[in-house]
Amino acid sequence: MQKKFLPAFLLTFVNVLGFSILMPVLPFVVESYGAPQWVYGLLLTFYSAFQFIGAPYLGALSDRKGRKPILLISQAGTLLSWFVFLGAIYLPDLQVLGIALPLFIIGVSRILDGVTGGNSSVTNAYLADITTREEKSYIFGYMGGIVGVGLIIGPAIGGFTASSSLGYKGTLIASILISTIALATIFMWLKESLPKEKRAKRKHQSILQSIFILKRIRESKPSKIVKLLFTLKFIYSIMSACYISTIALFIIDVFQFDELQLGYFMFVVGLFLAINQAFLSKMFIKRFGEFNTLIIGFGLTTIGLFGITLTQNIYVYCAIYYVLNLGVSLCFPTFNSLLAIHSEQEKQGEVMGINESLYSMCMAAFPILAAYLYTLIGFKLYYIISLLPLVGLVVAILSLKKLCKKEVFKTATTPC
Repeated sequence: MQKKFLPAFLLTFVNVLGFSILMPVLPFVVESYGAPQWVYGLLLTFYSAFQFIGAPYLGALSDRKGRKPILLISQAGTLLSWFVFLGAIYLPDLQVLGIALPLFIIGVSRILDGVTGGNSSVTNAYLADITTREEKSYIFGYMGGIVGVGLIIGPAIGGFTASSSLGYKGTLIASILISTIALATIFMWLKESLPKEKRAKRKHQSILQSIFILKRIRESKPSKIVKLLFTLKFIYSIMSACYISTIALFIIDVFQFDELQLGYFMFVVGLFLAINQAFLSKMFIKRFGEFNTLIIGFGLTTIGLFGITLTQNIYVYCAIYYVLNLGVSLCFPTFNSLLAIHSEQEKQGEVMGINESLYSMCMAAFPILAAYLYTLIGFKLYYIISLLPLVGLVVAILSLKKLCKKEVFKTATTPC
C-alpha cells in the first residue's frame, strides 16, 4: 500500500474510534438519567441533523479552499464537542422540561460535533484526488476495512472504560485523546491534495443553503449514474438510520447485555466489517464489478435484517448477522467508489458532501421515529426495515438495463 494513503487511513481510523467508542455507552448514559429510549434516538438525531447542514457546505468549501484547512476545522469542532460532553457529566441532575440538564448539554455537544462533521466527505474527496481510476475501485474498500478496525477497537474501549472506576468520564477522556491524535495527524502529516489551479471558482454560498438538498443536487448537474446512486444512497440511508438507532436496544432486549458485553459484541461486529470491507469487497468488485456488487449488497442486507429477528441463540444470531454485515460492507464502500469514478474532478468534494448529506439527513429524520416505533412494536420493526434495501434492490435492477443502453458506466468491469 502506498504511503500517500496513510494519513487518510489514520485519520479515518481515529475518527471512527472516536465515534464508535460511544456505541456501547450512550444507551446506558441516557438510561442513567432516567430518560426514555426515544431520547437516545434524539441524541443521534441532533448529530446527524447538523451534519446534514454542515457536511455538504464543508465538502463544497474544500473544493475552493483545499482539503487540509477544512479537515482541521472539522476535527477541531469534534474535539471541542467532547470537552462539552465531559462538562455535562459534572452538571447537577436538574430536570428541564422533564429531561435531565446534563442530557441537554450532551445534546449541545452532539450538535457541535455534527455541524463541523465534514470529516468523512472531505476525506473521501481527498482520496478521490490522489487515486487513479484503478485505485478508486478498491481503495474505498480498504477505507471500509479501516472503519471496521475502528469499530472493533472503539466499542471495546468504550465498554472497558465505562466499566472502570472512572465510568463514563473515562470513556470521554479516551475520546478526547483520540480526537487530539486525529487533529495532530491532519496538521503534521496530511499534505494538501487539491492544488490552487484545480480548485473550483469562488461562489458565495450560505451554510443554510445546504438544507435544500434537492436544489444542491440539481446545481451540481450530476450524470445519470450519479443521480441513480444518490437515489439508492437515500433509500439505503433510511434503512441505516432505522437500524443504527435501534440495534443496540434490540440486542440489549434479546440478550440482556450490559455495557461491557455490548462492547464485546460490537467488537465482533467490527471484526466482521473489517474483514468484509478490506478483503471480500475487493474480491466481489473484481469478480462482478462495482454496480453488481452494490446489487448483491442490497440483497444480502435484506436477508440479514429479516433473519436476525428469527432467533435468540447468540451463535445463530451472529451467523445471520454476518450476512447482514457482509451486505453493508459491500454497499457503503461501493457507493463511494462509484461516485468517485463518475463525478467530475472539480466537484469531488461537493458530490461527496451531498452523498454524506443524504446519509446525515436520514440519520436526522429517522432515528427518533425508529426508536419510538421500537418501543411500540419491538423486533417487528425489522420486518419493515428489511423492505427498504429490497426496494433499493428492485430500483437498481430495473435501472441497470437503461443505463447499459446509454453506456454511462466508466468502470473497468461493467455490469452490462
